[in-house]
Formats: sequence, structure tokens, C-alpha cells
Amino acid sequence: MNFIENESVDLMITSPPYPMIEMWDGMFSAQNQKISEALKNQNGHEAFELMHQELDKTWAEVYRILKSGGIACINIGDATRKINDSFKLYANHAKILSSCMQLGFDVLPEILWRKESNKPNKFMGSGMLPVCAYVTLEHEFILILRKNHKREFKTEEEKRNRHKSAFYWEERNVWFSDIWNIKGSKQNLYGNGNRERSAAYPFELAHRLINMFSVKGDTVLDPFLGTGTTTLAAIASQRNSVGIEIDKTFGEIINERLKKIVKMSNEYNENRIKRHLNFVETREVEKGKLKYSNNNYNFPIMTRQEIKMKIPSLKFIKALKKGNFEIEYD
Repeated sequence: MNFIENESVDLMITSPPYPMIEMWDGMFSAQNQKISEALKNQNGHEAFELMHQELDKTWAEVYRILKSGGIACINIGDATRKINDSFKLYANHAKILSSCMQLGFDVLPEILWRKESNKPNKFMGSGMLPVCAYVTLEHEFILILRKNHKREFKTEEEKRNRHKSAFYWEERNVWFSDIWNIKGSKQNLYGNGNRERSAAYPFELAHRLINMFSVKGDTVLDPFLGTGTTTLAAIASQRNSVGIEIDKTFGEIINERLKKIVKMSNEYNENRIKRHLNFVETREVEKGKLKYSNNNYNFPIMTRQEIKMKIPSLKFIKALKKGNFEIEYD
């Protein structure tokens, strides 16, 4: 990330490779041969530590390039694994929190992303017999970290843009809960066979975080871009985006998704408005007419902070040069 200037990014959202999940053993080993040796020698603790040393390099760079008051959101799951006849949990989220605190990040309340699970067998180990069964992991963590003090909006222009970037009252009540129930992304990457799975999170997850922790025109970074979900959500939210991915096989996937972003974003944003209008209809039946009205749409809203908000509408996407794109909004 040397090409990114110090304190030039407003928000970082990513889901890195998960240490001690077997599908990423090869990726981590390619970065440090000692990891491969530790796994071969059945030394799970050493492999775990070495894998996180590789991730720590990224968190240090993120701290460097985040602006003061900038937010970092890291989606990570813990790992369970049997090594040398010993089954145990490797607490990835705790290890990352510890590393980021040492860098100087302030830790904010985290979110538990509870994934839907259709597994009929909710146990691991000894079935109905105590004491050697294990609970299953059906959630991941969204760690939320801030660099330095709370962000300030001082100029009139900054304040106006912040109000234009507002979200609906009913969205706030769902988004700022510490438990999210969002269906996970399909892991089949367009059937190209490059990987059986990716660390991709759903569009809804990235969209929420971007709208919660940035304003229009901000720059959002994803240092483990993967299939490009963070960039897509940034585009839909009228934010700038920088994505980094060392696996070139994802390039084709990202480009195909970008070709569809205008239609997809507009449909998604139109559905936000429809959901709001449905909320208004129900609310007014139950509680009476709402007091405020949005200036841009002339429909009812719950609070004064929503008066100036405007949902982005995309016109077209234009490729400038390899890896660079420009979006025009209506």
C-alpha cells in the first residue's frame, strides 16, 4: 500500500483471509515459508502466530493511511481446527484486536454477524454424551476501530454534505444494533474454479458500514478486495474507493460485477426508498402523521436530520485505464 498517501483514507472495510482455516493455508504459506513448516510439524500455535504477523503488516499500513477520526471495520471469524489430535479454537478476532490496540487504534463496540444456518446437526464431538461435544460457530465478528479522536465536521460545506449522507431513522435502529442477521454470500465464484470459496461478505453488510461510518465523497479502502463487494457498495453510496487484491484471478470477476453496478445500485437504492415508504405507511397508521418531510422527495420522515438526505442515483460507469473507473451520478 505504499502508493497510498499518509492520512488520505476515511474508512477501511475488509474481510482478510482467516488464519487457521485450511483453505487459506497456501496463501499464508506463500507469504512466509515458516508457516508451511509449522503446519507440517503440527504446531498450530506457531502457525497461528505467524499468520497473524502477516496480517499485522496490513493493519499497520491501514493505521498509517487512515485520517485522524477514520474508522476501520474488519470482518473476521474465529477458527476451529484439529491439529496433532487436539481440537481447539483459534481466536482470530481477539488477536487482531490486540494487534490494532498496540498500533494505537481505539476499539469501539463490535457487531456480531449471525449467519443463517440450515445445518440439522448443531453439535460437534460426542453427540448426546457429555462432556466432549463442542458448540458450533454460527457468527463472525465485525470489529470497529477508530484512529484518534471522534471525527469533526467544522465547515458549512462539511455539515451540508453530512446531512445529505444521512440514513433513515428506521435504518439506524437496525444498523446500530450489535447483532446483525444477514444472509451470507454464495461462495461459488461464478463457477470459474479459481477458489472454492472466498472471504466475501454480502453487499448489504458493506453498504451498511459505509453509510454508517462515512459521508458522500469520502474514500473507502479495502486491502483484501476479493470479488469487489466493498467497491460496489462504495459506488452505490457515492463514495470513492480504493481496492487492493494480490490474486489476479479475481480481476475478471470484479470487472463483470462493475458492468452491472449501475442497474444493481439503482435497484438497491430504489428499494431503500420503497422500504421507507412502507415503514411510513405502517407508522402513520399506528402513531399518526409524521412531523417532518424530506426536501428532495417530499415524503414523510421521522426526524429533522433526514430532511436533506438524498439517495444516490447512478447514470453510468466509465473505464479510464486499467483498474480505474469513474462514476457519474444523476
